Amino acid sequence: MAYPFSDFKYSDGLSVVGISFCTAIVCEAISWVLIYRTNSYKNLRSSIDKASKKLETMKTDSNKINIKKSKTKKIDRVETSLKESSRDLSLFKFKSGGVVALVLFVVFGLLNSLFEGKVVAKLPFKPFGLIMKMSHRGLQGNDPTDCSMAFLYFLCSISIRTNLQKFLGFAPPRGAGAGAGLFPMPDPKTS
Repeated sequence: MAYPFSDFKYSDGLSVVGISFCTAIVCEAISWVLIYRTNSYKNLRSSIDKASKKLETMKTDSNKINIKKSKTKKIDRVETSLKESSRDLSLFKFKSGGVVALVLFVVFGLLNSLFEGKVVAKLPFKPFGLIMKMSHRGLQGNDPTDCSMAFLYFLCSISIRTNLQKFLGFAPPRGAGAGAGLFPMPDPKTS
């Protein structure tokens, strides 16, 4: 298949990066339609922001003075509320995850058929073990610096989509980070 820049040395690699960028934009557009523009998402996000700010101020105040039992109970209640809101947010985002995954699988299949067995990039280092198996997947030859489409697409998808979410303001709220999600870490206080 001839591309407009197929004579260019880096055309295959740049094509994979460009397609990855376009896929990230499409996935974020889908997420915006299904998640980010809804009122329930906005309410969950604001409640997480409020709870995390409240928890932060309560913890800084408790560090300055002697902690009372009632104060620790309030902190525990706010932490529990924050964890529940974060879990609800993760469940809410999980709904569009299926559609986004379908788009990513279709694009990956298309790219796999277009660049099957082709070296799309050269790595500036010799990867080790598992990384070499991933970066050299489906390629002929013994040059460890050869990079397959799958590895380049994987790296681009992770980095571009994460940075695009931050740029568009769709990154998770501050308090939804640690211990959040569908399967949070168990609380050490209850053990």
